[in-house]
Amino acid sequence: MEDAVCLFELAVGEDDQDSIEEAHHMLASVDARLSELEFARILGGPDDARNAIISVTAGAGGTEAQDWAEMLLRMYLRYAERKGFSVKLLETQDGEEAGLKSATILAQGKFAFGYLKAETGVHRLVRISPYDSNKRRHTSFASVFVSPEIDDSIEVNVEEKDLRIDTYRASGAGGQHVNKTDSAVRITHIPTGIVVSCQNERSQRQNKESAFKMLKARLYELRRMEERQKEEELNSSKMEIGWGSQIRSYVLHPYRMVKDHRTDFESSGIDAVLDGQIDDFIQSYLLHNVTENLGEEAT
Repeated sequence: MEDAVCLFELAVGEDDQDSIEEAHHMLASVDARLSELEFARILGGPDDARNAIISVTAGAGGTEAQDWAEMLLRMYLRYAERKGFSVKLLETQDGEEAGLKSATILAQGKFAFGYLKAETGVHRLVRISPYDSNKRRHTSFASVFVSPEIDDSIEVNVEEKDLRIDTYRASGAGGQHVNKTDSAVRITHIPTGIVVSCQNERSQRQNKESAFKMLKARLYELRRMEERQKEEELNSSKMEIGWGSQIRSYVLHPYRMVKDHRTDFESSGIDAVLDGQIDDFIQSYLLHNVTENLGEEAT
């Protein structure tokens, strides 16, 4: 900023319009960077700097909901690409005709969980169905759950007696072992009902290790929610994937609008949103949470 001010003063003294314009650009850059730093202060949670495990699950509604789940997955893949995160596909379960029944990805990058935790909840889509020959309007739901990837420094006790481990033949495209051996692994944590699976590694052992890591991350996030006594957050991640439980609506017909029901933030640029431009929604949610927490502390 000092450099920009100095340049501006010299440019004004010499009536150098090009340098005046350059000084304005420098100040704009400083202002943008300051905004980034101010926003980064919001991401001060114990796990905000960690990688994020994102699970997308189609709600009831068959092909419509499964297609919507795939659209959401693409939105997060595009968002991760824009943020410079690397992404690893951990598990997918294809729909019967199109789309996905479920998918889990790992987004690796600075503050990936801090940003993406805003996406946990039920997402609702309203559109003219491309699968309906009568071109009727359909409403579809899919749920998103985001948890931080945890490392060995965090202790999560999981007892063997509480687990059911199943192996099955992986589906979809893959290497020489996919579709030929029972290399995919599904782990069910019986006390909580949490189910995780992994099929994209090369061996059953690697899939089991990845699935176990996903389970620990889910259990850790669940424990954090309970410790903070934020029952509303827990309920939003466990509630029925349907009417009245959505955190955000994406409307393609009869008008075009995306609205977050937690913050009332909305945008008419739905194509951009579905292409991964969700920063405004995430920032609005995080800022809304900070404001609410400050209000509770003041009370």
